Amino acid sequence: MKARQLLLTALLIGASGGLIVAVAQGNGEAQRAARVALRHEGDLPSLDGAIEWLNSAPLTDSSLRGKVVLVDFWTYTCINWRRTLPYVRAWSLKYKDRGLVVIGVHTPEFEFEKQVGNVRQATREMRIDYPVAIDSNYAIWRAFKNEYWPALYFIDAQGRIRHHQFGEGEYAQSELVIQELLAEAGASGDLVSVSAGGFEAAADWPNLKSPETYVGYERTQNFASPGGPHLAEPRMYAAPAQLSLNHWALVGDWTMRKDAIVLNKAHGRIAYLFHARDLQLIMGPGAPATSVRFRVYIDGQPPGVAHGIDTDEQGNGTVSEQRMYQLIRQPEPIADRQFEIEFLDPGVEAYDFSFG
Repeated sequence: MKARQLLLTALLIGASGGLIVAVAQGNGEAQRAARVALRHEGDLPSLDGAIEWLNSAPLTDSSLRGKVVLVDFWTYTCINWRRTLPYVRAWSLKYKDRGLVVIGVHTPEFEFEKQVGNVRQATREMRIDYPVAIDSNYAIWRAFKNEYWPALYFIDAQGRIRHHQFGEGEYAQSELVIQELLAEAGASGDLVSVSAGGFEAAADWPNLKSPETYVGYERTQNFASPGGPHLAEPRMYAAPAQLSLNHWALVGDWTMRKDAIVLNKAHGRIAYLFHARDLQLIMGPGAPATSVRFRVYIDGQPPGVAHGIDTDEQGNGTVSEQRMYQLIRQPEPIADRQFEIEFLDPGVEAYDFSFG
């Protein structure tokens, strides 16, 4: 299965093998001219596969007829989707009274993302007030024949898919598509202006040279601890003498599952040599209602001004829920840096590195 996409300055094949097709651009004049020829790409598939709806009663293709619909496939730990959210949120707000219905289809990548309570909390924290279909069984995903997070599908008032956008970028072009589909109702206007921070800030594309990296046994690459990975058995791991760019290693007593790594004893570490402004790690406590303290380092030192949202200048933080944690956001100059995270308590589960 092709997973979330990571765009560098050109096409890049990520750890999952997913093809990157987005283009990173600003909301400028070049994008304003980026109109596309709309075509009929099929009809809006059934939404009946949703196991639950948030912010709305269940929606159907017949109840949506006469509306322009934007379907947004997402999963709440995906950094690539998270950076598109400010635009989707702004489009929903601007055009909802002109005939646009935005539907977020939450199709989970990791098992913990199937928990409706986790999705509900993420929806509330991210200020998502448009309808969200919970697609934990991948029924809507399969109906659309979708393969990507994020993925946008643009449906006209007759229920026909007229355009799609896979991955980040092309925001002005996407909004022009929305305007064109609304034009029959007389809608028009300037493009939205978005100023995003935190997780939602646009990636630093010129300096982004590290790909998304899964740390579970099934999909990981570039694992550098001597002896290699071992599936489903506790093992003492050590770091190599030196890491190469975009390689990572474990130190301490870990168990590597298919989808994640689990720390068995306190003071285990993960090291990664990366090149990017931002470093995020999807992780969570292994047991409910528990927490795991951690400390991060960059080139062997506390991060200082390079700390992320979820750490302080000394690198301290706490894992208390299953989500994406921003650990590093460094100022320029951006160079190859060795990141390390030490967990002061056992029980953490880690899934995936992403960068921005």
